[in-house]
Amino acid sequence: MSGYTVVQIDEIDEIDDGRAPFRPVRHHLGITAFGVNTWTAREAGDRLINEHDENEPGGEEELYVVLSGRARFELDGESVDAPAGTLVFAKPGVKRTAFAEEPGTTLVAVGATAGEAYEPFGWELWAPLNAAFQAGNYDEVADRGRELIEANPDYAGLFYNVACAESLAGRKADAIAHLRRSLELSRSPRFREFAKEDSDLDPLRDEPEFRELLG
Repeated sequence: MSGYTVVQIDEIDEIDDGRAPFRPVRHHLGITAFGVNTWTAREAGDRLINEHDENEPGGEEELYVVLSGRARFELDGESVDAPAGTLVFAKPGVKRTAFAEEPGTTLVAVGATAGEAYEPFGWELWAPLNAAFQAGNYDEVADRGRELIEANPDYAGLFYNVACAESLAGRKADAIAHLRRSLELSRSPRFREFAKEDSDLDPLRDEPEFRELLG
């Protein structure tokens, strides 16, 4: 078995989560030490990086590399021109987004949480369900999510997100079981912290098993 893999970016299928389509490099290559994905714009003006600040528990330091074309980053309200070859590093708490200034602009993003061993959570696999979840199609998402966790049983994030969909769909027993598995799988406390405040789990809060899970 070979210890290396060589792939062209466009050989990795894009995933569309309803925001900015991306290529799941980490998942495709089976990388477990850090997160890495790519985004390619079709047209000038396309958003490449969804606006976010990595300020939640376990927020990651992120390095963006402009491989081709030209991008414009917005970092805490400041506009930064980024032609090919530019490196942009953003710490947790910095609100960031990026847009293509030229068609075909491609970014690579690498991220991990400072001071912690990297733990992949499977958000790349959940991403295609995000639009249906945001639209309130919780039964559909719960059903499709169960198929995902059966095929990919090692990702704490998948179990957590499926539990959220099941909670909102009224499937309380399934939601609690999958939340429990999420907490068992994760080496990080982030999902336990999320669960304490996550409104998606409000339908479970009066359940004794849920209160027991959160201690």
